[in-house]
Amino acid sequence: MATPSQPLQHDAMTPIEIADIAAAERPTLLLVDDEDGILSSLRRLLRRETYQVVTANCGQAGLDELARRPVDVIISDQRMPGMSGVEFLRRAKEVHPDTIRMVLSGYADLQSITDAINEGSIYKFLSKPWDDDVLKAEIADAFRRKALRDENRRLSLELRSTNAELVRVNDQLQAALDTQRRRTELGEAALAAAQEIVNCVPLPILGVDPDGLLVFANAAAARSFARRPLLGAFVAEALPPAAADLVAQGHGEARMVIDQDAYRASCHAVDSIMRQRGYLLIFLPDPKP
Repeated sequence: MATPSQPLQHDAMTPIEIADIAAAERPTLLLVDDEDGILSSLRRLLRRETYQVVTANCGQAGLDELARRPVDVIISDQRMPGMSGVEFLRRAKEVHPDTIRMVLSGYADLQSITDAINEGSIYKFLSKPWDDDVLKAEIADAFRRKALRDENRRLSLELRSTNAELVRVNDQLQAALDTQRRRTELGEAALAAAQEIVNCVPLPILGVDPDGLLVFANAAAARSFARRPLLGAFVAEALPPAAADLVAQGHGEARMVIDQDAYRASCHAVDSIMRQRGYLLIFLPDPKP
């Protein structure tokens, strides 16, 4: 249906301007016939209808009207000088494919009907003379069909827009997931490299989680504290009390003896790639009595 591109303000307008706007907002019927008497009769018949009626007395005039305004339904005579109804409707279809096109003609021969349907995509072929009630009912049905087409097109556009937005959001989500995956892979690679480096350090190093559980022991720690439970054990169970005190404080140093070997142990708070706080216990040999 013909609709304005944006809301219209009626304030401070003359009655004629308001009437023109109201007419423009109504759906439009275009009547094309080379006989002025036919056009006058149709206008009288349809004067009380809710749609706007526009007339043209030849095919070219009808095309001019189509170029001037949006049209919803077209009814054209078939036999007109200069341009037949079939030719007019074919050209009308090219410039306004969404219009509902009908033929009203007294020359309802089979070839005209076939040409009109094939070339102009005619919705219905009506014959002269017409029955007033039947003609008005056919026109009303054509406007309902046009309204349904417009609504289907609107819904289709909304669906395409929604699908395009879903694709855009999905692409953004996939990009975010890819970025996060790359970051995780880099973090895991960095963690593995760090663990390998720590594992090569000749000093005993233990990793402790926030709950005081031993979760990491490098090779030097595994050798030096081989007689003690390490991974999976709590600091308070596996090491002297001084080690548990260091972890409770989260930092500092303390001297302790483990399996008759003296160490100067230091505690360092660290954050893992999962943002969980933990601690490293680093043991330096301390041979002092």
